[in-house]
Amino acid sequence: MFILTLYYSPGTASMVVHLALLELDVPHELRLIDIDAKAQKSPDYLRLNPNGVVPTLIIDGAPVYECAALLLLLGERHADKRMAPQPGEAKRNTYLQWVLHLANTLQPAFRQWFYPADFGPADQGDAMRAFAQTRIEATWDRLDSHLAAQGPYMLGENFSMLDVAIAPLLWRLDYYGIDLSKNAAPLLKYAERIFSRPAYIEALTPSEKVMRK
Repeated sequence: MFILTLYYSPGTASMVVHLALLELDVPHELRLIDIDAKAQKSPDYLRLNPNGVVPTLIIDGAPVYECAALLLLLGERHADKRMAPQPGEAKRNTYLQWVLHLANTLQPAFRQWFYPADFGPADQGDAMRAFAQTRIEATWDRLDSHLAAQGPYMLGENFSMLDVAIAPLLWRLDYYGIDLSKNAAPLLKYAERIFSRPAYIEALTPSEKVMRK
């Protein structure tokens, strides 16, 4: 039997997958990728993930990447943990819709904020960050409204892989200089509820702990 291996780097999207593995109580090992040293662009790593990014998860001896795909896959492989609605179950459509929405909007906006040079001329970094921040804040407004109507978690009463996808991004708002409105009570309460979970505390690396005041 293969033990899953997660190639990760602190402060990146790999925390989403690490948190999922901890919440699911799946045995795994971690392999640190030093992105500051460009280890994600090394020939050895590119053979695992030709996109040259983290995370990559080795499942049954084969590499799998893309956070949204990994969350969906893990939720289905470990259906007994009830962390994701299965095909034919209630809220499956809502679950898929939100996971893909976050992957296509919020996560790219965070990447644009953090790596503006990857998206345009170096002298346009401030403008690109401002645009990314607008997209991030608009998504948080939608999440706040959804939680007010459907909470306490994104799919109602039970914590799910959808909450796993959101948690690390929500944690990093202070670091990115994005303030939640004090009127966003559902989202603020949601954040504290997630951040107190044992798996979340375990998933935090030292560099991630300092991202939140």
